[in-house]
Amino acid sequence: MPGPSSQIIKEHQDLKNRVEHHNRCYYVLDRPEISDAEFDRLFDRLLELEKAYPELVTPDSPSQRIGAVPSKKFPPVQHRVPMLSLQKVTTPEEFGEFDRRVREGLERNDEIDYVLEPKLDGLAVELVYENGLLVVGSTRGDGAVGEGITANLRTVRNIPLMLSEETARKYPLLEVRGEVIMKRSAFAKLNERLAANNAPTLANPRNGAAGSLRQLDSRITATRPLLFFAYGISATDLSDLTSQSAAIDLLRKENFTVNAEFRAVKGAAAVGREFERLAEQRPKLNYDIDGMVVKVNRFDEQTTLGQISRAPRWAVAWKFAAELAETVLQDVEFSVGRTGVITPVAKLRPVYVSGVTVSNASLHNEDELERLDARIGDTVVIRRAGDIIPEVMEVVYDKRPKNAKRVKYPTDCPSCGSAVVRPEGEAAQRCVNISCPAQIEGRLVHFASKGGFDIVGLGDKFVRQLVERKLIHSPADIFFLAKDDLLQLDLMADKKAQNLLDAIERSRRTPLSKIIYALGIIGVGEAAAKLLADHFGTINSLQQASQDQLRGIDGIGPVIAANIEDFFRTPGNRELIAGMRKGGVDFPQQAPVGKGTGLAGLSFVITGTLSKPRDHFKSLIEQNGGKVSGSVSKKTDYLLCGADAGSKLDDARKLGVKVIAEDQFISML
Repeated sequence: MPGPSSQIIKEHQDLKNRVEHHNRCYYVLDRPEISDAEFDRLFDRLLELEKAYPELVTPDSPSQRIGAVPSKKFPPVQHRVPMLSLQKVTTPEEFGEFDRRVREGLERNDEIDYVLEPKLDGLAVELVYENGLLVVGSTRGDGAVGEGITANLRTVRNIPLMLSEETARKYPLLEVRGEVIMKRSAFAKLNERLAANNAPTLANPRNGAAGSLRQLDSRITATRPLLFFAYGISATDLSDLTSQSAAIDLLRKENFTVNAEFRAVKGAAAVGREFERLAEQRPKLNYDIDGMVVKVNRFDEQTTLGQISRAPRWAVAWKFAAELAETVLQDVEFSVGRTGVITPVAKLRPVYVSGVTVSNASLHNEDELERLDARIGDTVVIRRAGDIIPEVMEVVYDKRPKNAKRVKYPTDCPSCGSAVVRPEGEAAQRCVNISCPAQIEGRLVHFASKGGFDIVGLGDKFVRQLVERKLIHSPADIFFLAKDDLLQLDLMADKKAQNLLDAIERSRRTPLSKIIYALGIIGVGEAAAKLLADHFGTINSLQQASQDQLRGIDGIGPVIAANIEDFFRTPGNRELIAGMRKGGVDFPQQAPVGKGTGLAGLSFVITGTLSKPRDHFKSLIEQNGGKVSGSVSKKTDYLLCGADAGSKLDDARKLGVKVIAEDQFISML
């Protein structure tokens, strides 16, 4: 069959341009210029030509958004630059402290240039463009590794499939980050359609967006009303892009949707005014937000400020006050956590708060329960703390019924019946029985969780049965389970039992940081566990560490240090680790990531093209005691200079700063 004529090729290109234009008018600008019927006519003709001439199909064709056959799984995608979390503030005073730390870190007394945007309630994603073509799309994941959902993201109609020739030539690799959301109106229409087809409806727009993007069949994703808001790029060392606002200008030019509430301001006072304005605007928006993201605008200043643990020092999320709702307290139950803490849980008449139906809320502890004087039958005000954890804020005493019933705090553990004690200086009541079933269950669930040994299939229900039937008494017992043990459990068939045994086998090769987290040391979360693994390198070194050694790690405070020392001094915990070894757990050894002192007191600026990304050299400098700044000044000791250096090299020469090449830098180490 002969190929397409020049006239057909021209018509096809014209149709591609027109369909993309009208897609943008409809999905991005909310200003459709033609009827749905006319759009369908154009799109059908495009499909007709591509069916007749398959060679016309290109990756940037609008036809490629309709979805592909189901994927077996989502492949892992390593982010070249980690997708960090944000620290949060909730008051003007807390933001003032953030601003003070920024000015101190930059050694500045004047007002800082900030950029602001709404904190969208959706799913964070990264889009990787190579030579202008969208090649990889992924979720944030754990910040270092995300889920590869390229096929699904290609169906989101306002995501450009190809960049302009100019941008592709200038930036052969461009990584764009943003949030995928559902508008409230689109979410309501989708739920109406699902209900009409007797399909399960979605809980809220955020879950709708996240669930739609994680569909294994991208053809389903293609039917969902998703919208992508670009909020930045990952690398900050691209030519001519010196600030966040410059990156936003580039994204706008390339037809990415940028939030209309994006602002650039100077100084903390202006940020505060914009926060108040956005809070007033919040109810009028057609999408959910829970605060405002504030970023230092200049990329060189971002580099100078750096990051702590998993969060940048140059950005913060200023969260809105939680939304409130009234409902009725129907009962109070007492739960026992993995550390023995007994927590009162309010059982509520279900009520809708901040986009979620809430039926349980925390009452925190005995003191809080007494302060509130909450009684069964009371009308209470609840909020979602940080818009996440529901809690009871106050009792509406004017609405108290005559038969309202007082709540008694238990004197015996609700799980095992042992005596409950309240250690001096603590607000929490605790069950001190280390064999308490509820504590054992909690420790086991934590141990097997994704952040720990990640034993897929070992959830609450099976853990409870294993404990009740006395098949396991500690986390180490997990590694001695046999198939006959598992087949005793309800709803456990042969294949499911084998899958669980396979998951246990895989977990024996868990990374050291995850093992430390899984141990459940009070106060040691995933970030602290990684710090400990990086510093000590082996579980034996960590076991022998003193409080002074632990407190010497940036990010480990005195309370956590004491908890770690107490944990490893406890005979039962030493027996746990010995039992894990007997069960075949491979406690890996990794090279400790410590700081040298060879560059102590020296300040560096990096410029030009080097053999590896700048972050590699920045890490080497900091690990050896040096400091990296984003701009050359009289305080700069060395300019590490690669090929194609720009204005920083000129600045260094003017100020008499010593310029060194990569090989000279390596010799300094």
